[in-house]
Order: sequence, then structure tokens, then C-alpha cells
Amino acid sequence: MSDKTIKIPGPDHPITVEYNPSRVVVTLGGKTIADTHDALTLREASYPPVQYIPRRDVDMSLLQRTDHSSHCPYKGDASYYSIIAGGERSKNAVWTYEAPNAAVSNIKDHLAFYPDRVDGIEEMASPEAGTF
Repeated sequence: MSDKTIKIPGPDHPITVEYNPSRVVVTLGGKTIADTHDALTLREASYPPVQYIPRRDVDMSLLQRTDHSSHCPYKGDASYYSIIAGGERSKNAVWTYEAPNAAVSNIKDHLAFYPDRVDGIEEMASPEAGTF
């Protein structure tokens, strides 16, 4: 039995997860770490939005799983990866909820990146956006 608290998002702590129509590219040291047209944008309370990128669109060969973990009562238990090429700066730069709480179950099999531990998380509008 788990002694970790599980909380449900609500008016006092809203969480939304929406499809991001933009292309999202994560770079470090001139290398593309992730490149997707299928990112999910998670907005939680007053925190900045976070891009969750499908694992299939991340170059997992550039990441190394660490022993670090954390718990969010709203999202669940997070596991972490370091970006090998980033050295100390990119230690535990990537997190994932492998078994997220039900309220955010769509972020399963997605990874997120700390913006200050990579060179960029760029959102590029799709060429189709705004065309008629």
C-alpha cells in the first residue's frame, strides 16, 4: 500500500493537457534531442506550461536513466534521465511519468525537459496554421 498522497486537479489547482499543433524541437550542444508534431502542453496552476513529447520522438540513445525520482500528488511518480552530452548541466534534465495518475493519464509515454538544462525548447508553427 502506498503512503503517497493523490490529489485531483480542481479549481484550486487546475491542470489541463492539450494537443500542441506546433512542431516542438529540443536541442542541446547542436544536437536535436527531440523533434515532434505530437507534443502535449500541460498547464498546471500558475506554473509555466510544459511540453510533453512522445517517447518515440525523443532520441533515447542520448539519454541515460538516473536513480532520481520525485512525487507530485497531482501527476504521480516521476522518473528522470540525464542528457549525456550535457554533462553536469543536463543531469536529471528529463522527466517522465510512467504510470501517471488518472487525471493526467495522457502524458504516459511522454517526456518533458527542464528549459534551463537544454539549449532550447522551440515551438514552430505548423506550415498549415493560418492558411486557407
